[in-house]
Amino acid sequence: MDQQEPPALPVTFRPTRTRAVLLSVGTAMFAVITAVAVALERLSPAERASFVLTAVLFFAVLALLSRPKVVADERGVTVVNLTRTRRLEWAEIVRVNLRPGDPWVFLDLSDGTSLPALGIQPGIARHQALRDARALRLLAESRGTGTGDR
Repeated sequence: MDQQEPPALPVTFRPTRTRAVLLSVGTAMFAVITAVAVALERLSPAERASFVLTAVLFFAVLALLSRPKVVADERGVTVVNLTRTRRLEWAEIVRVNLRPGDPWVFLDLSDGTSLPALGIQPGIARHQALRDARALRLLAESRGTGTGDR
């Protein structure tokens, strides 16, 4: 089942199961906390608002955690992590790594640094992450300065 051809571009890699769980839990938490705020009759309007604000904050944190993705196109790769987005040209990516035990893919860059790419993570979808890492590695090797080492 070893993929030999890189995927067609553009392609987006993201942890879809993790994203679905985070957004579902965030929505459920928001609904429950808001329902409690409405159901408690003794709360003042300010207290109700603080409940809803807390629910919004919980949802916002979970939405932020669901943000990571890696987008590959003809010109390069865009890595969207929790709070930062970085655009890379294909030539900047030397190697795509996902070693056993790694929480996500790491991109070794031509400047000697390594960039975590949280959009490919083996958490609850290990097989998808392995496929995605292999596909990104093939793209980097065919379009950039990848060494071909696996």
